[in-house]
Amino acid sequence: MTALALRGPYWVTVRQYRRTLWLTGAAVAASLAVVGGLRIWEGRDRASASFPYEQRLGYDMLRGALEQLSYGMIALPLLVGAFVAGPLVAREFESGTYKLALTQSIGPAVWLRSKLLTAAGVSVGATLALIAVYRLGWTRVSTSWGFHWADLGPYEAGGIVLVGYALFAVAVGALVGQLIRRTVIAMAVTGGIVGLTMLALGALRWNLLAVETVTGPAKENASVVFAPDNGMLVDQGLLGVSGKRLSGWFCTPDTPPGAACRPDEPIAAQYVDYHPQSHFWPTQLIESGILLALAALAVYAAFRVLRARHP
Repeated sequence: MTALALRGPYWVTVRQYRRTLWLTGAAVAASLAVVGGLRIWEGRDRASASFPYEQRLGYDMLRGALEQLSYGMIALPLLVGAFVAGPLVAREFESGTYKLALTQSIGPAVWLRSKLLTAAGVSVGATLALIAVYRLGWTRVSTSWGFHWADLGPYEAGGIVLVGYALFAVAVGALVGQLIRRTVIAMAVTGGIVGLTMLALGALRWNLLAVETVTGPAKENASVVFAPDNGMLVDQGLLGVSGKRLSGWFCTPDTPPGAACRPDEPIAAQYVDYHPQSHFWPTQLIESGILLALAALAVYAAFRVLRARHP
């Protein structure tokens, strides 16, 4: 939907918030310039091979930039929800300017739909662009500490789940903005709802798929079992001869005093529960599906409230 194709309330919405749109585009462009430039710098450092890779300035700068970008992207749904709830919807009711829009041969549903679709389109476009920028740099640092695919930050910024959070924030903002009709309060409430939802799903996401388990021997000179293939560690411990899971480590002659080993029970093996990297996209899709369902409910409720107050 280009600027030349915009008509009626869509054109009005874009025109009214054109500065916000320009700032959004500028932020995406700045992110691309910084990450792209640092990726080129890091690539030149990699090619030179003049000193240990982890000490290269370009590499460290790229890691720092991606870390800050991921924090900003996690906060993006909060900002989107607050903007939709406050300036986009609640302020219209608080100032009474929505009455002018409803006198221009458009109904309340068209007025709200134009705001929702415009906000959703811009949010999805900006989010996808930022995800692409993040992944452009992340591929260079994904093996370093703090950038594992399941870590907080890389998980949200590197997958489509952030689009789901953005759409959920738009829907919640439209509903809360109508219910409260006070700009600042609506922004705060929407931010709280979106933030709590992000915390709740973040705590539950790794229970959406069953973990996989690997075992290994627990005897003298045996190596500790780790999650294979860049997997995400969920649980680790020992298996007794009865099959019961036990905490702690197996004891060897080299075990230091005071270590959490289990000399008190016969140990059959050690185990590791983990999520393989192949669980990344299925988890993203399931979480996104939950968010889209919640967003659909919020949009339905928003239009119901609109019809009840403006039949």
